[in-house]
Amino acid sequence: MENRPQWGSRAGFILAAAGSAIGLGNIWRFPATAYENGGGAFFLPYLFALLTAGIPILIMEFAIGHKYKGSSPLSLARISPKAEWLGWWQVAISFFISVYYSVIIAWAMSYFIFSFKLSWGNDTEAFLYGDYLKLAEAPGQTGSLVLHVLIPLVLVWIVTLGVLLKGIKKGIEAANKIFLPTLIILFLIIVIRAVTLDGAMEGLHAFFKPNWSAIGDGKVWIAAYGQIFFSLSVGFAIMITYSSYLPKKSDLTNNAFITGFGNSAFELLAGIGVFSALGFMATQQGIPIDKVVQGGVGLAFVVFPQIINEFPAFKQLFGMLFFASLTLAGLTSLISIIETFVAGIQDKFTISRTKSVLIGGGIASICSLLFATQGGLYFLDVVDYFINNFGVALAGLVEVVLVAWVFKQLSSLQQHANEVSDIRIGSWWKICLGVVTPLVLGYMMFDNFRKNISENYEQYATTFVGPFGWGVAALAVILGIAFSFARWEDGTLRLSVKEKGVSK
Repeated sequence: MENRPQWGSRAGFILAAAGSAIGLGNIWRFPATAYENGGGAFFLPYLFALLTAGIPILIMEFAIGHKYKGSSPLSLARISPKAEWLGWWQVAISFFISVYYSVIIAWAMSYFIFSFKLSWGNDTEAFLYGDYLKLAEAPGQTGSLVLHVLIPLVLVWIVTLGVLLKGIKKGIEAANKIFLPTLIILFLIIVIRAVTLDGAMEGLHAFFKPNWSAIGDGKVWIAAYGQIFFSLSVGFAIMITYSSYLPKKSDLTNNAFITGFGNSAFELLAGIGVFSALGFMATQQGIPIDKVVQGGVGLAFVVFPQIINEFPAFKQLFGMLFFASLTLAGLTSLISIIETFVAGIQDKFTISRTKSVLIGGGIASICSLLFATQGGLYFLDVVDYFINNFGVALAGLVEVVLVAWVFKQLSSLQQHANEVSDIRIGSWWKICLGVVTPLVLGYMMFDNFRKNISENYEQYATTFVGPFGWGVAALAVILGIAFSFARWEDGTLRLSVKEKGVSK
């Protein structure tokens, strides 16, 4: 498309890319992962993974989107028509993530309101699973829609689709210029308050204390690569799509370094805030720190409300700041996730952006209702696990293998990135993408398959894991292949002289 929209500024693109990368996982996944994998020693494999996989893949995806000027399906189809199915697979993965991710943001919105009166009471676990989610008795049971989840969910979709309808510059860029700085300011306030609490230093000691023996454990290195991979929004169409809106003269390599290190800086900030608060909680209850460490939904909606209850003053304010941060982190990521299939539909079927947003976003919003039912948490848990481990990670491995080994595009992409960037990439980049990343991701996938074939995730029944775990992961692949059979409008796969830009 010669009239493809563009970001209004370099800062706008970086804020959008960083906003996509900085999400709920930075706050509730990274701190626990680091603690469980060597504490301070984990930062060594983490940094190594960032430099050998995270940033190299970011550069690759930025170069693909910038050079081929399209959504993930269009850009990969312009590399080779045989690669288009991968782009649609990535888009399908983003679609499935959006339908449950939106519900988690709705929970955060609800808890922001609950913070005003500390409505979760003293038993925060009973409140979450009972009073709020009204959790079904067994996995697989849908039950009825939960009204106080449904209402904020509708609001999440109104805000998100409203931003997307405004377009790239006036919508996504403008929203991220507000949301991301606000998120960082709010979280800085949380961290500053958290580190002044009684017991905060004990929490930080537990977080940063290095267990150097863990460095020799291969699982710790795999955990580091997994954290980097899932955190940076690579492997499922986002960064290819976002970079396709960059102008001709864009410093791709520098942008990748800024995005990668910016994301990691926020993860470190999150670790400091979370473990300061956990240290406070452990001190108040007179128990060891390892008894209160938790990640995921439990950390955000059970443990943190407990911590807030223990605060000596300004409990409501701290709760509002924390859940406002979760909401903003979720929204910036959700916007980017939905943009992948909005752009894909728009490119393939040559319809207006408005129609694409309403069709893609409308279908996703309807599907998200499943996760607003009484059984929603169970569905969310299993779909999230399988779509990340057998969707995002597997698609990322396939992407690197196809680009590096099958279609042999690394030299071309390297040349393109170097032509527009101040920092020139050399053989280290090719070695990382051609050897290191495929080997590590390949082992990750082998280990994931081995574990999940030997026993069901979380001991769920096969009748539940089958359709909603393996089934959803397989459906994403099937949809990817099916969409690739639809014909492009004549001439779409050829780059115009204007689109070719600086690359010869």
